[in-house]
Amino acid sequence: MTTAAGLCSIVLGSGFGLPGVLGTLHFARTGEVWTLLGFPTYGGGPFERLGLTTSLPLLTGFLLVCLAEVTVGVMLLRGVPRAAVMSYLLLPCESVFWVGFALPFGPLLGFARTVLLLLA
Repeated sequence: MTTAAGLCSIVLGSGFGLPGVLGTLHFARTGEVWTLLGFPTYGGGPFERLGLTTSLPLLTGFLLVCLAEVTVGVMLLRGVPRAAVMSYLLLPCESVFWVGFALPFGPLLGFARTVLLLLA
């Protein structure tokens, strides 16, 4: 169960983080949100409806959360003590970005990781 949870975390962090790097670089060069397959990658979601427009600090914060997700995933795979606790502590930070950027698979995988860890 812990292995599956670790893999969920790595998929989350790398799946959103790698496009996030490209999106951040594009935003830094153009000032526009990067579009992938016709969808805005990190813009146009609830953040913007609340008046929080996409910015380099916001995108950089998201990339740091993605890096933390991958780190937690590796820690879970290696059986590092307290890795599950770190996963639980990271969940609220992740959730803010998943909801704010309207990322559909974030909550699903985050929930799966949490359930797997609680069952482990």
